[in-house]
Amino acid sequence: MNGPPLAFVNARLVTPEGARPGALLVEGDRIAALGTIEVPSMAEVVDLGGLILAPAIVDLGVFAVDVAACHAGGIVRIGLMPDQSPVLDDPGIVQRAALIGRPKLWIHPIAAATKGLAGRDLAEMAVNIGAGARAVGTGRGWIADAGVMRKVLAYAGDLGLAVVAHAEDGGLAAGAVATEGETATRLGLAAAPALAEALAVARDLMLAEETGAALHLRTVTTAASFDLIRAAKRRGVRVTCGITPAHLLLSDIAMSGFRTFAHLSPPLRTESDRQAALAALADGTIDVLSSGHDPRGPEEKRLPFADSSPGAAGAETLLALGLGLVRDEVIDLPRLFALLAANPARMLGVETGVLAPGLPADLVVIDPDTPWQISADRFSGLAGNTPFDGMPTQGRARQLYKGGTRLV
Repeated sequence: MNGPPLAFVNARLVTPEGARPGALLVEGDRIAALGTIEVPSMAEVVDLGGLILAPAIVDLGVFAVDVAACHAGGIVRIGLMPDQSPVLDDPGIVQRAALIGRPKLWIHPIAAATKGLAGRDLAEMAVNIGAGARAVGTGRGWIADAGVMRKVLAYAGDLGLAVVAHAEDGGLAAGAVATEGETATRLGLAAAPALAEALAVARDLMLAEETGAALHLRTVTTAASFDLIRAAKRRGVRVTCGITPAHLLLSDIAMSGFRTFAHLSPPLRTESDRQAALAALADGTIDVLSSGHDPRGPEEKRLPFADSSPGAAGAETLLALGLGLVRDEVIDLPRLFALLAANPARMLGVETGVLAPGLPADLVVIDPDTPWQISADRFSGLAGNTPFDGMPTQGRARQLYKGGTRLV
């Protein structure tokens, strides 16, 4: 940002130490000071009237570059999954992916761990780092060959990259669109046991422990998996895990009536697993709250449930649903922004995600009390395939800044 300093006053600042009243000063594209500050006479002053000022969201594990949806949801940086067309397994493709959103969206590519995401031959990780890759990932699928996954973790560990993995045993989950249980039986849907996730988690944790590599399990959803991750963290394994609001707030009952907007990957779980996920969020086992943003048009969702594509458009609802967890006292506001910004930034090796002097002025102004109804037909982004369609909620991003430049 070129021009005079920018001063936010009468703000409720969200920092790792807590949420408190104060002001924040931006000079250039960086945060210069915050708290009780002296506002320079030449500064442009933005009086927030008590609204929340927080780090802009870093959304880890997004499947599509959807600028409008990200801006509506308070997101200025995304960790882009390798499942693109073409796959992010080549330095030229990775470099183009890193540049396509600028200047309105900062894209941090997660390069494919294996060529074509086929799970066989390792991709050129070192070259892809030079092209802008911030992590490597298995994409929507699981690497079935343990020998290949061991090589992926060892190679990525040597390069200082985290491996973003999908945890679902492909042998058990093949062809399944739901979790085994009453709902899947009643609907007659092909289903896999929830154990498919824990088996994959157990294997990858053992390999991460043996190699010393950093492993991020992108979406973890079952009680058994959370128990394995807790135990691994106690042993010092370099593991983190994430979840989406859908897996925290919905159970497999949401699929009733063959609602394809509730066809997700991994599939929605039983109520007991959902409660275990909320407990894992509260006790710190879960490190990242992400949208899993995967916009799908009617040609992919207006189909029989088993034929529809899994995925949800989550970028526009991520913030509001996260604020709902704060209102419900599952977590507090600083913890929410650790999950949404600080932790994903750390995993991607990007110095941002916290309100602190010297860091980029990536900021979101939030009105936590604005009521609105989630409507698939009124989304700003590429598609509105949300399992929360019709749900009332609260909280909106009112202003969004990237490097001190206002985007919204």
